[in-house]
Amino acid sequence: MASRARHWEYELEAEFGHRDITDDVKQLVADSGIRTGTVSLGMVGSTGGITTIEYESGALQDLHRAVEMLAPAGEAYAHNARWGDGNGFSHIRSALLKTGLSIPVVDGQLQLGTWQQVTVLNFDNRSRRRKVVGVVTGE
Repeated sequence: MASRARHWEYELEAEFGHRDITDDVKQLVADSGIRTGTVSLGMVGSTGGITTIEYESGALQDLHRAVEMLAPAGEAYAHNARWGDGNGFSHIRSALLKTGLSIPVVDGQLQLGTWQQVTVLNFDNRSRRRKVVGVVTGE
């Protein structure tokens, strides 16, 4: 079994900074030469997330509204009382959406739908430089 790893860093705005990284992940797969396997992606940190979504303004606004309903920024969080940094909501959002994602690779191609893009998110209350690690394994 072969593998190839890469990491990327993205500057993302506060609270719901986002970026489509699908092309970067596709390039990792292409460079790896792997025809059948899996790409595993992980965001380093506890206040961000990685997911797939149709990367267009309406769907992104809907996702932002949904995470705001699940973990409102203005609520009182025990984390804020303990650390005083005001980003308790971002830790909860990260835990709910997760910081890892796996995508199958078949015939050397990511198995994504037509309108499905890999998206990284920053939930922290300040802009952050987010590191994403990608590993493709297979044959």
